[in-house]
Amino acid sequence: MHEKIPDFNDTELWVIRQAVTERFRKEVDVQTADAELRLDPSDRELTLCPVAYWREDKAQFVIFKTGEQAYRNQFFYSVRDQYGTGHNEYTDIGECVTTLLQVQADHAAKRAADPNV
Repeated sequence: MHEKIPDFNDTELWVIRQAVTERFRKEVDVQTADAELRLDPSDRELTLCPVAYWREDKAQFVIFKTGEQAYRNQFFYSVRDQYGTGHNEYTDIGECVTTLLQVQADHAAKRAADPNV
């Protein structure tokens, strides 16, 4: 059983919002919620984790807080069209959100150039 994971603090949310605003050149509504995750593939139980979520550029983005300073991320267009960044977990929220936004921007550019991607 995992201990309760603390919610995103004001500083973490500020970093996320600043990066998102810079990427999309406008204020984007970043919402918080909770999700149940397996923190380790061998876990039988799910752990309630805080989530930061936003939608923009035809994509949906999530950052899961999985520990005091541990984060996971992904973006998706549909249930079958989901992407990660190639890193399982981050210890720096700035790196987590920046990498997520960069990978999605690269992916969006590839999709624009070749819709079959």
